[in-house]
Amino acid sequence: MSEHTVKSYEGELEALSTQVAQMGGVAENLLQGAIDAVARRDSALADRMIESDRRIDDYERQIEAMAVKLLALRQPVGIDLRLTITSLRIANELERIGDLAKNIAKRALVLNREQPVRLTQGLVRMGRECLVQLKRVLDALAARDANAAAAVWRSDEEIDELYNSLFRELLTYMMEDPRTISLATHLLFIAKNLERVGDHATNIAEQVTYLVRGAYLGEDRPKGDATSTTAVPFEQPS
Repeated sequence: MSEHTVKSYEGELEALSTQVAQMGGVAENLLQGAIDAVARRDSALADRMIESDRRIDDYERQIEAMAVKLLALRQPVGIDLRLTITSLRIANELERIGDLAKNIAKRALVLNREQPVRLTQGLVRMGRECLVQLKRVLDALAARDANAAAAVWRSDEEIDELYNSLFRELLTYMMEDPRTISLATHLLFIAKNLERVGDHATNIAEQVTYLVRGAYLGEDRPKGDATSTTAVPFEQPS
């Protein structure tokens, strides 16, 4: 390839990486805002976060178009091909995180119409942990640091443990006072959305590892979500 063509190709790859990084920043801000809307009972902030999800969708479409163009016209190989493919996959994961954050913001609007409950604090703590995990994996992507990505991948179990604890606490809350079932159900949905954010951050960590090393982690993914096998006590009416 001529020098001009090489520089143009490198510019396109750099532009693709930049778009993914910017999309990650928007996703991080959206999740932060959704959690703050719950913590501060801020409905105006929740509305802004719901509207902001459109930016995530726009980024995903732009990244897809850029990646398809690269594949069609440049036919990348080696790490360039991995960069193109992982950009597509990471954009998809970030789009899902944006959707989950939007869902949390929608639930915040419902919670803000009810009396404050103590269990919201546990949700916010879990949300902060998810934010840390997302930030760490985006930093690993920017630095092309496979070791940092692997550390995020292995830490997903911590999010699951927080989810398990909240799940059990909310079940107890509902059984002790059936009048709280509606409110606690919204809290459960938020907790599950946060647990899924952790899963998507882990997926991004896998893609960063593949981008840098050309191979995925050869271990079973650590999972600590035990809610699918948790028995719910039920008393027959007398």
